[in-house]
Amino acid sequence: MGNLTALKVKNAKAGDKLADGDGLRLDVDKNGNASWVFRFKSPVTGKERFMGLGPMRDVGLAAARDAAAAARALVRSNVDPIEHRISERAKAKAAATGTLTFETYAKRYIAGKEVSWKNEKHRQQWANSLRDYAYPIIGQLAVPEVDTEAVLKVLRPIWNNKKETARRVRGRIEAILNAAKAEGLRTGENPALWRGHLDQVLARRRKSDVKHHPALRYEELPQFWRSLASDASDAAKMLRWIILAACRFNEAADMDQATEVKGELWTIPAVRMKAEREHKVPLTNLALAQIPFRPVSDVTLSKCIARHTNTTATTHGFRSTFRDWAGDCTSFPREIAEMALAHAVGDETEAAYRRSTALVKRRDLMNAWADYCCGVRLNNDARHTN
Repeated sequence: MGNLTALKVKNAKAGDKLADGDGLRLDVDKNGNASWVFRFKSPVTGKERFMGLGPMRDVGLAAARDAAAAARALVRSNVDPIEHRISERAKAKAAATGTLTFETYAKRYIAGKEVSWKNEKHRQQWANSLRDYAYPIIGQLAVPEVDTEAVLKVLRPIWNNKKETARRVRGRIEAILNAAKAEGLRTGENPALWRGHLDQVLARRRKSDVKHHPALRYEELPQFWRSLASDASDAAKMLRWIILAACRFNEAADMDQATEVKGELWTIPAVRMKAEREHKVPLTNLALAQIPFRPVSDVTLSKCIARHTNTTATTHGFRSTFRDWAGDCTSFPREIAEMALAHAVGDETEAAYRRSTALVKRRDLMNAWADYCCGVRLNNDARHTN
C-alpha cells in the first residue's frame, strides 16, 4: 500500500484503474466517476470479490486506506467483509425498526421449546447448527426479511458436502419461521419449505448417498434371539426392546420409561424423532417384559450383538432386518411396514390419516414380528391382507 498520492488521485482520468496496493484501487468509469474498490479472496468461498468503499468525492485516500485495512482484518479473521457489511446493515435496520432479528427470535424459539427436550445432545445440535451455519449469514436479518435467497445462502455451501447437517438446518429454519408466522411476525410462504419450493433448486439426496448399516439376515434372527433371550444384562434387554419395537437407538436410549410407555403403547415425542413428529409404537407383551432396563451406549449394544452371533450387524441394522422380513414373509401392506419404522407415507394429509387409523394393523404386524423372533411360524391368520 502507498502507491497513490493525493495528486495522482486528483488527476485520475476516465478508464483508469489505479492500484494503491494490498487490494485497494481507484476505478474511474467512462464518465469520469471515480470510486474506491477493495479486491480480496473470500475466506468463505475462496472466490475473488470486489467490495465498493465509496465514491472518491466522499471518501479521501486516507479514509479509503483505513476502510481497506479494516476489510483485510476481517479476511484474516476468516470473515467475508461484504457479507459482514450486509449483516451489520441488516442488524442496524432491525434495531431501528424494533424488529426481531432471526438470531434473536431463533434463540427465543429454542428457549421455549427445549424445556420439553430431554435429550441434551438434541438441544446442543439445534443451537450449534444454527450458530455455525445460519446465524453468520441470516442471523442479523429481521425475521420478515429472511427470504429464499437468504436461506439458499445458508444451504448451498453445505448442501452437497454436509448433506445430513444441511437437511437438519433447513428443517430448523423452516420450523423457526413457521413459529414466527404463527406469532404474526411475518407473512407469506415459508422460504425454507422443501416440497414444491427448495426441492426445485437444490439437489435431492440420491440413494447412493444413503449408507446402509450392516444387518442380520432375517433368516438368522430366530437363532440369534434364542441366544439373546438367555442374556439377562441391561444391554440385552435394551437390544430386545429395540428389535421388538423396530426403533432407533436414540429413541430407546433417551426414553422416559415411566411417562412414555402407557399400557401397550409407547409414544415417542417429536423432538426425539428423525422426522421431528410424534410416533406411536404398539407394544407386544414380549416387548413390555423387557422394561425396566438401564440404557447403555451403542458400543455396549454392539458388543452384546457380537456375543450372540458371528455375523457382522449393527443396532440400527435390525430395522432393515424387520423391513426385509415384513416385505418377504408377510402380506402386510407396504405402508404399514413403513409406518412401523416411522417413515413418511404419502402426502401430509394421507400421513395424518394413516397415523390415526393404522394402529390396529401395526399392532398385528408387531405381534407377528415378536412371534417370528421367538421362532413361531406365521400362519394364514397372521398374514394380514387388509
